[in-house]
Amino acid sequence: MRRRHAFTGSRSTKTLTPTLSRREREKVEFSLSRGERETKRGKVKFDGKIRVERRRSLPILRVMDKPQQRSMNATEWALLLLLALLWGGSFFFGKVALAVFPALTLVALRTGLAALALIAFLAARGIALPLSSALWRRFLVMGLLNNALPFALINWGQTQIDSGLAAILNATTPLFTVLLAHLVTADERLTRNRVAGVVLGFAGVVVMVGPAALRGPFLGAVGLAGLGKLAVVGAAASYACAGLYGRRLAGLPPVAAACFMLVASSLVMLPVALVVDGPAGLARGLAAGTPIWASVAGLALLSTALAYIVYFRILATAGATNLLLVTFLIPVSALLLGGLVLGERPEGTAFAGMALIFLGLAAVDGRLLARRRSG
Repeated sequence: MRRRHAFTGSRSTKTLTPTLSRREREKVEFSLSRGERETKRGKVKFDGKIRVERRRSLPILRVMDKPQQRSMNATEWALLLLLALLWGGSFFFGKVALAVFPALTLVALRTGLAALALIAFLAARGIALPLSSALWRRFLVMGLLNNALPFALINWGQTQIDSGLAAILNATTPLFTVLLAHLVTADERLTRNRVAGVVLGFAGVVVMVGPAALRGPFLGAVGLAGLGKLAVVGAAASYACAGLYGRRLAGLPPVAAACFMLVASSLVMLPVALVVDGPAGLARGLAAGTPIWASVAGLALLSTALAYIVYFRILATAGATNLLLVTFLIPVSALLLGGLVLGERPEGTAFAGMALIFLGLAAVDGRLLARRRSG
């Protein structure tokens, strides 16, 4: 008997060995018992030998146990810049689309179209949707933390603030990650550098939101623009929670996990958008012109579906530490797109806050400080 491995690539045939995965062993055991039953019935002659056909998988479709940490080559740097442009472009595309679509309706469109694109990507490689209810419960939580909630908060925030400003505030995600990891994990503790980075980063947030947020009646002190900024900061915190919860999905091909959580989040957001925004929100979008729908397509297909593929490609080959560099590049691309295309002009406090956040990220990353000490 032969079976085809779930992932694509060049073919090779190997006899059964103890290195097979648990799922492969279960299928082989089932096939063995079935072969024995058929042999007893006299229908087939079974010689007890099983050969398993394997296919070499793409890096983004492999289960990653220990991501590599090394200097990036030219291809990986190009992919990192592309990812920064894709994710920075999400703030630009969102700002354009929000001129017509309500915030929640845009989330439903973004997650739904991106999910369809990744389903097609995985189907072309022979990967089907999982049937385990336990897995889908985890995908639902991940979809809420990593897609539905942060997308909704960013969309609403961008109805009150510029796209470049939203991108700067969203760069605080690693700061929340190290803080939450210290609280909920045993192996990622805060160091002096990380504490300094968190303090600097949140000082940058205070500068950007405004010191008035720390005193007086809250809504009156910060206004709608201040609440918009805080909504984006809330989205960054949600991304950090998703990063920690995502450890429960270890052992799954990462692009497949991204696809399935998009499916889960789109199934949640579609009825929510219909109830909160009403059908009129989608109806306005249907009557919109080509630029609006081009922005929706760019947001879903480029800044979400393609961005996930590029993200996990870099993670698989260059490692998470190198991938953190994209956090510094996303606000730059968003500011350039917002300034050159949308005519946005950030205030001086935005650049001051960005400088503090970047200093905080550099302290959390630690490599710059290490190089200065070694030098």
